[in-house]
Amino acid sequence: MNILQFILIGIGLSMDAFAISLCHGLCKKNNSLSDIFQPAIIFGIFQALMPIIGFFIGNLFNEKISQYGNIIAFFILTYLGINMIKEAKSEEDDKNNSEENTGIKNLFFLGIATSIDALAVGFTFSLTKIINIYFPALIIGIVTFFIAGSGVIIGNKFGTLLGNKAQYLGGIILILIAVKTLITNFI
Repeated sequence: MNILQFILIGIGLSMDAFAISLCHGLCKKNNSLSDIFQPAIIFGIFQALMPIIGFFIGNLFNEKISQYGNIIAFFILTYLGINMIKEAKSEEDDKNNSEENTGIKNLFFLGIATSIDALAVGFTFSLTKIINIYFPALIIGIVTFFIAGSGVIIGNKFGTLLGNKAQYLGGIILILIAVKTLITNFI
């Protein structure tokens, strides 16, 4: 995998954080730096930390399933992509819940919730030929930081104009990467 693929994975994984950041920005009348950086830092840290944890969990089982690594990675990434698209279809207007998303404590729990798929991606990284998990995790965290921060700004300026469309994009990106991973198994 190369840096572009890590960036695309980061974009795909950060779409949940982006949607929540939109709501966060929507709730704020005037964005302060704190309003922008709190979700960006929290989501960025969790999105960087979870692949590392998933990678080490995956390494515990790597010897038993390594010959099927790309196929397993395909199914996990496809499942995550399809699940992200389903969530986007089933979500109702987040305006009703947007007040709940503004506190730092709630952002912390949302950071965990939005990074569970990053844990699964870290697991799939352990099945591929990635040796150093820290670089991809850093890229994913940085991408999420910028996307979540921009989500707050966009939410404050434009409201829910983008809404669930960001999650559709994230799901499609993860599915495309899954297909590429499967194809490399046969090439």
